[in-house]
Amino acid sequence: MRPRAVAKRLLVPVAVLGSVAAAFAYVGSVDPNEPGHYPTCPLLALTGILCPGCGGLRSAHAFITGDFLTALGANAAAVVGFVAFAVGWIAWTVASARGRAWRLNPSSAQLWTIGAVLAVFSVVRNLPFGAWLAP
Repeated sequence: MRPRAVAKRLLVPVAVLGSVAAAFAYVGSVDPNEPGHYPTCPLLALTGILCPGCGGLRSAHAFITGDFLTALGANAAAVVGFVAFAVGWIAWTVASARGRAWRLNPSSAQLWTIGAVLAVFSVVRNLPFGAWLAP
C-alpha cells in the first residue's frame, strides 16, 4: 500500500474528526452552564417541554472535561450518541485505510427503533417520575 493513497483515503474521515473535535473543543472551553453563551432550546422556551436534545451542550461540556456522570445526567441520549459516533468513526476510518467502502445503512426497523427510543426518552424525561433524566 502506498502511503500517499492511504493518506488520500483518510482525508475525509480526518476532516470530519477535526470538525467534531473543534466543536467539542469550543463547547469544552465555553461553558454552556454560564448564561448568555448559547441560545435556549426553542421548544423549551415556547412550551416548557424538554426535547431529546435539551441538555446536550451541557452533556458535551461535561463529557469533554471528563465528568461522565454529569454528562449522563445532563443528557444520557447524547452520551450514547457521542459513543456511537466514535465507534462508527473508527469503523469508517479503518475501512477507509484498508481501501474498503464503509456505509452506515440501517434498516427501516432500526431507524424506527431509534426514533421510538428517543420519543420514549423525551416523554419520560418530561414526566414527574422521569425527572432524573432531565438536565
